[in-house]
Amino acid sequence: MRHSAIAIAIFSVLSTAQPAYANDTSTESDIETIEVTGRAQQFYLDSSTRVGTKTDSDIMLIPLSVQVLTHQLIADQAARDITDLYRSIAGVSEFSYSGITFRGFRDDANVFYDGVRGDPFSGFSVPQLFNVERVEVLKGPAAALYGGGEPGGMINYVSRQPTFNERRNVTVTGGNFSLAGASAEFTGGITDSVAYRFGAFYEAQDSFRNNADAENIELAGGALFVLGDSTQLTTTYDYIVQNLGGNRLRGVPVDDNGNFLVSRSYNANEKVDYQDLEALVLQANLQHDFSDNFTFNGTLRYLDNEREQAYHESRSWVDVNGDGVANIDDQTIRREYRKQYRANDELSLTLDFVYDFETAGIDHQFLFGGDYHNVETDYDYYRARYEADGVANLNIFTPNYGETDPSRYNLTNMNRDGLKRERASLYLQDKLQFSPEWALMLGARLDHFDEKSMDTDTQYSDTDISPRAGLIYTPSAATTVYLNLSQSFNPVEPADFENAGAEPLAPETGEQVELGIKQAWLNGRIMTTLAVYQIDKENLVINNPDYDEGVNDDVEPALINFGLVESNGAEFTLVGDVTDTISVTANYAYNDTLVVSGSTGNTYDGRRFANSPRHQAGFWARYDIAAIDSSFAMGVDYVSEQISLNGQRVKPFTVFDASWTTRWDDLLLSVNVKNLFDKVYAVSGFSERNGHFPGEPREVVVQLSYDF
Repeated sequence: MRHSAIAIAIFSVLSTAQPAYANDTSTESDIETIEVTGRAQQFYLDSSTRVGTKTDSDIMLIPLSVQVLTHQLIADQAARDITDLYRSIAGVSEFSYSGITFRGFRDDANVFYDGVRGDPFSGFSVPQLFNVERVEVLKGPAAALYGGGEPGGMINYVSRQPTFNERRNVTVTGGNFSLAGASAEFTGGITDSVAYRFGAFYEAQDSFRNNADAENIELAGGALFVLGDSTQLTTTYDYIVQNLGGNRLRGVPVDDNGNFLVSRSYNANEKVDYQDLEALVLQANLQHDFSDNFTFNGTLRYLDNEREQAYHESRSWVDVNGDGVANIDDQTIRREYRKQYRANDELSLTLDFVYDFETAGIDHQFLFGGDYHNVETDYDYYRARYEADGVANLNIFTPNYGETDPSRYNLTNMNRDGLKRERASLYLQDKLQFSPEWALMLGARLDHFDEKSMDTDTQYSDTDISPRAGLIYTPSAATTVYLNLSQSFNPVEPADFENAGAEPLAPETGEQVELGIKQAWLNGRIMTTLAVYQIDKENLVINNPDYDEGVNDDVEPALINFGLVESNGAEFTLVGDVTDTISVTANYAYNDTLVVSGSTGNTYDGRRFANSPRHQAGFWARYDIAAIDSSFAMGVDYVSEQISLNGQRVKPFTVFDASWTTRWDDLLLSVNVKNLFDKVYAVSGFSERNGHFPGEPREVVVQLSYDF
């Protein structure tokens, strides 16, 4: 890896003065109190978060739709990557790879760790959960505090932190598809003012897809320093290796009704294909209380990420029948081979100040701060296409793997390079408490970004202001009604400017209106949120349907800003303890995302967005059996009909999961069965030549965990 001297220097400096993220407090006793009360009494309900406000807030009093997926929920569902948790997030479903559909809009990059940018799995890898304590989800535009991104929402992964509570754990994992793994975690106090954490994880598994397998390795840890009564510093590191064989995975061909034409194990890749990732994250967080009403929270994050991949991509059908019309009946498909190298070098700095004061009888919680994010990427791309370059065709019905040799391909350098991106911002937010019943949250963020494409030497600068307002009405301690208005923007990739011709592309923008009600039940043991919203997104950057490369490319640009897309929806979530023995998380989402106007002769008017289901529902319930120190859990995930990128039907599906856990003293055994009835289904659609992404067949995961 390109572990530069500056990275080591940054980490060395931070290690001498280290911070903890939002959930840790400034004394040893406080840290212990939060961990005991926050997890022992509420398995799935966590009512405190910083996501959405950057201040320690009760979810009931935030004028936004927010979900927190706890560590207990992650453990109960044996969730090893984020896709295992989508059932528990209202309005989120799979799009492709690590990409999701969020309130109707595709989102591949609006991912944060501990409240700052720097995703070690960026690219085409799915975020793993070994080093994640909990997952926080903010619905709707997040630009007022977090900057550019899609208007559907954002996901924040809260990393596991050093703690003074001593814990030593070893876990072994096994299952079908040759699943085998082990992990270890150690944390506790070294002195009265210094705590440590070290974790190690290894897992390997074959895939149900032909030629594919996975190996994941992770080393993570850090140190917490309590630097007096008002200051604490935590430094952490996270080293990740992911080796995926037979990747990058595409879909399985289908007919127009969404039926798989071949086994869901089909894969266009050869066994020699791969996708390898190596990443290093160094992070420091400093918290300081200047006084009882004036606090500081700052995070510095460095990321070095490298991805190498080589894979075969389906392109077009071969006219084997000789009738002059090549289609799937011919059974054989042309492929191209892509060999790519990508690397990110990222530095993020976020500084937040919170000042509580009163003026004219109004209580204020005033947040002000800023962040800086610098990214430099490398990108090399080589391609061989079709038999002319040595790439053998593939029969999808009787795959003829192994008849092609990438070492003999005639590779063409596609002359790609990376980009440089620099973003800086300032933001303000004030929560005004007029009375016990009424409050108003106002905020805005000023972003300045400089983008440069190393491919085309195209560069541009721009500035954007993203406002947000939220009105809060609390008629009782158990009820909150809120209304919010928020905006988003998404900067254009610099390489897109050259493809836009003479007309420069404007950033994509979004605007949301949301009305919601939050209700606490059974003395706060259960919380529900009901929200209705409308999101308008304008200036989408799309391929121009009137552009024909090589024919009128001097007349029409390849890319254009396009029209208006409207997303209308409603979401309901319920989480908490129904009784002392039953814990539940449930959600339902309705969403209708349509193109309502455009600038391309109404070509797309009335069309639904791809992989945007109208209905989704998720449910998970845990039942504790105290007499035998065990628990049983059952879950269901439903996603309604979708359409693919090429308009093919993606059939609705319902999948059931179950788990059993039992404890003997310090030994915990858990058995999880995913896709209990071995449902054959597609989670989403892709292109016609690449098919739909198949859902995983039945999987059994057995874990044995020992605390000592």
